[in-house]
Amino acid sequence: MLKKLFLLLLLVIFIVLTIKSIMGKPNELEVGDTIPAFILKDQNNNDFDIDRFRGKKSMVIYFYPKDDTPGCTKEACSFRDEFEIFTDLNVEVIGISADNVTSHKKFAEKYRLPFTLLADTKNKVRKLFGVPSSLMGLLPGRVTYVIDKNGIIAHIFNSQFGAEQHITQSLSILKEIKE
Repeated sequence: MLKKLFLLLLLVIFIVLTIKSIMGKPNELEVGDTIPAFILKDQNNNDFDIDRFRGKKSMVIYFYPKDDTPGCTKEACSFRDEFEIFTDLNVEVIGISADNVTSHKKFAEKYRLPFTLLADTKNKVRKLFGVPSSLMGLLPGRVTYVIDKNGIIAHIFNSQFGAEQHITQSLSILKEIKE
């Protein structure tokens, strides 16, 4: 029985990898690229237009897998704990996942998150940025983009398991941009 389950698991992994290779790699944005325009609902069900900030302030846009999971909570709380530094640097912090508005609202209230969470329920913005999946395509990727005030990507950090490093890397780059 265990052997059959193992073989079935291998077959599923093989199929997933085959489909991914046929479909090709998404068009990932790179350092130096301009971020695409988009509008999503925030945790208060308001339209959030990224172009309100382009040309006005730097941004950190971080894509994360799911609200209220251990790694994502650690990452969000780390952004919260350093939020005053981001504010002092005149930086807008924006978290994006496929969770809906209600989930984001509960997550933000539960952990007192002072920044914007956007509901990308159809993964349209994730695809626009070309955020790669991890663990053989089974998990949505955890990627942070540091964006200058002109909407140009200054730094990209991709690490599924280094949740807190997203914050330290972002602050380091933002301080360089500021100087």
